[in-house]
Amino acid sequence: MTHSVLPADTLSPLDEQTRCLVRLAAVIGAGSERQMRALLVEARALPPEWVEEVILQSYLFAGFPRTLNAAREWRRISGRPAPLLDHDADAGMPDMSAQWRARGEVTCAHVYGDMYEKLRVNIPKLHPALDHWMITDGYGKVLSRPGLDILRRELCVVAICALAEQDRQLHSHFHGALNVGATPAQVSGTLDALSDLLDDDTLRRYRMLWGHVRTAHTEQAQGPS
Repeated sequence: MTHSVLPADTLSPLDEQTRCLVRLAAVIGAGSERQMRALLVEARALPPEWVEEVILQSYLFAGFPRTLNAAREWRRISGRPAPLLDHDADAGMPDMSAQWRARGEVTCAHVYGDMYEKLRVNIPKLHPALDHWMITDGYGKVLSRPGLDILRRELCVVAICALAEQDRQLHSHFHGALNVGATPAQVSGTLDALSDLLDDDTLRRYRMLWGHVRTAHTEQAQGPS
């Protein structure tokens, strides 16, 4: 199963729930525990499955320590118990790994668009295990889970990469957000949502980077003149 893709006009330019979600994603990945706790309190107003999916996907970008801390605080703050089972994460189910890989290829291709084939050539040059984990674990097991649409997932990835100052990945996921249907206003809104978390110079630099990506994406969509 892969998650649905919401029409971009459902977020215009960035609704308050999505703004809260991207801020939460950013601080789980690169903020302080105080910031995380404060935003988890705010997140009680969100659909709880959104919060849990953002916490789960954080391990891809921030590692298990931050993800475990966020999950522990969420259980305490929300009072919501963990599910007894998660069939989508059960590697013991027949052919689950193959399913993760298949849907991971679909989701990764959607996010990277025209750059997908180049990505699949370049990553094995770093290490073949990274290519396998990226597709099967990253895009298949985690980012293709039901519970949160790919558009909001990508905006959350943009937010994490920005607060963690991962410029190269931020550049890729600016493109990725547009590729999965985000409007330029929604991506701009994601950066705006972090304006109190980023210093002025970093925010200015990322707005310039985003401007270059937006221009390049528009020119590519228009084709040769």
